[in-house]
Amino acid sequence: MGLLAAQYTATTPDGRRITWRDGKRLAWLLSVVYPLVPLLGVALHARTGEPAMLAVPLLIGYGLMPLLDALIGEDLNNPPEEVVPQLEADRYYRWLTWLTVPLYFVTLIVCAAWAGTQDLPWWALLILAYVAGTNSGMGLTTGHELGHKHNALEQWLAKLILAVPAYGHFTVEHGRGHHRWVSTPEDHASARMGESIYRFALRELPGGIRRAWQLESQRLALLGFSPWSWRNAMLQSYAITAALQLGLIAAFGPVMIVFLAVHNVVAWWQLTSANYVEHYGLLRAKLPSGQYEAPQPHHSWNTNHLVTNLALFHLQRHSDHHANPSRRYQSLRHFPDLPQLPSGYFGMFTLAYFPRAWFKVMDARLLSLPHVQGDLSKVNVDPAARTRLESIYGSQRLGLR
Repeated sequence: MGLLAAQYTATTPDGRRITWRDGKRLAWLLSVVYPLVPLLGVALHARTGEPAMLAVPLLIGYGLMPLLDALIGEDLNNPPEEVVPQLEADRYYRWLTWLTVPLYFVTLIVCAAWAGTQDLPWWALLILAYVAGTNSGMGLTTGHELGHKHNALEQWLAKLILAVPAYGHFTVEHGRGHHRWVSTPEDHASARMGESIYRFALRELPGGIRRAWQLESQRLALLGFSPWSWRNAMLQSYAITAALQLGLIAAFGPVMIVFLAVHNVVAWWQLTSANYVEHYGLLRAKLPSGQYEAPQPHHSWNTNHLVTNLALFHLQRHSDHHANPSRRYQSLRHFPDLPQLPSGYFGMFTLAYFPRAWFKVMDARLLSLPHVQGDLSKVNVDPAARTRLESIYGSQRLGLR
């Protein structure tokens, strides 16, 4: 197939011959280019000598990207199911995810070198660390895509990219923990109605590491190995983190301790922000057996905003992803009548950082969903918010569990 142009032909069950082209094939390169955005701030600072130029990537992420989402809008197109096997076999799409892995290393190293060799004001150093952290947090998007693939190469690439923000536990926790318990009260990575992002972070951040360690320890125990074995997937990624970040400290001095501390925390915060908006208040029903129903598309918030989906390897088509976790990003589908976010993730993150505004927008949207229809027994409610929600909606409508 051509690198930038390809068509897929298949026969439908009723015998019709169809041909389909991915109109976004070239545009997917935005997911590869976007990891380099922090270097624009560095280049502008080098050109002008103005430290404030280092903040330009933040203006792009929190300003330009939501604006483009609003102006360009949504893409509701799906590939025909008959061509999906060919689409997923097309190596061009996986090459894009592979290519981004070294770019995240390059961007962090360049930003660290700039912080370590320039006489930056303290506030400019923090801005550069914040910019680098938001970018490395986006690297978790690529790690998420790669970590769901069941081959040794992509599993190792996931470990590599997760090493950049020191988040080596993610693939274990996400694949074997979050996907099992998603949209239930038991899942620390599923936000509850009435829970601010700041309270959510206190559950989600430590809970992810703890559950990942338990899951990986159990896996290794079944194989007869200690959790401290070199076979521990978490420790493999963390070892790469140690080599990378200790190398930066050795190369550029003690200033790297502050730079990397801010970078790491901000990167983790990006993942927390994504988890918060992806399942807020959504609840899987319990079956008579006591088990939860299987995850369905309506158990995740979805958004089809074109620009940010192109920058995030379709992460925002999250509903289809949770219903079909191994499906590759280029094949993820839009479904009608799903829980829909009013903006892409870049805009939703900013909204989430202001809890009152978030609750005003999202609580009404949550309760109006077709499968909820104002019934709070069908919502994942934060126990600490029960009193407030009872006063608003009435205790008879609150599902007390």
